[in-house]
Amino acid sequence: MFSAFSSIEYHSTGTRTPADAAVRRLDGIGHVLADLDMSAIHTQDEMTRALWTLETADKCIRAILAEFRTEPATDQLVRTSRNLIDQIELARDEVTSHRG
Repeated sequence: MFSAFSSIEYHSTGTRTPADAAVRRLDGIGHVLADLDMSAIHTQDEMTRALWTLETADKCIRAILAEFRTEPATDQLVRTSRNLIDQIELARDEVTSHRG
């Protein structure tokens, strides 16, 4: 498991607003990323898949944020997005420096 994602706080709040739904989607992305296993990366193909997963997650997060370009986003949405994007950057560095 990527240790960078193990400290992500997951919220079980109900979906009341579009921003709440977006935070739940971000939490789901965080769950997927938390399941990535660095110890399972032994080949170039596995490294490529991990990097592809991180890139896809990054694009999904940015797409969720784009939905709120013209609407006020909640602090939680911005905080969760920023945390995930920062953790993705750290994980990318971890993957590319990993020597299988």
